[in-house]
Amino acid sequence: SAAGVLVCLLEYPRSKRKKGSTMERCGQKYLTAVVKLFGPLSRNYYIRAVLHAALAVPAGFLLSTILGTVCLGIASGIYLLAAVRGEEWRPIEQKPRE
Repeated sequence: SAAGVLVCLLEYPRSKRKKGSTMERCGQKYLTAVVKLFGPLSRNYYIRAVLHAALAVPAGFLLSTILGTVCLGIASGIYLLAAVRGEEWRPIEQKPRE
């Protein structure tokens, strides 16, 4: 259950896109502040890929959690692909209104 909270904490805040605009999720600014506290540990997608893969291993031993294992494994692969392409998590900053 602690692993689920950690994954939710990392996954809820959306990252800012390189091009175009990104809609912020409801209440995301509060979790963004928490994720920013972890610094490069939360921004780097290589670290996220390893974290998701490590969390998938113990869940693979029980039949009841095999679906979660598959989801974490797929997420790990996606993060690894994004890291190889040079992407990283960036917070959505609100522009000051004029």
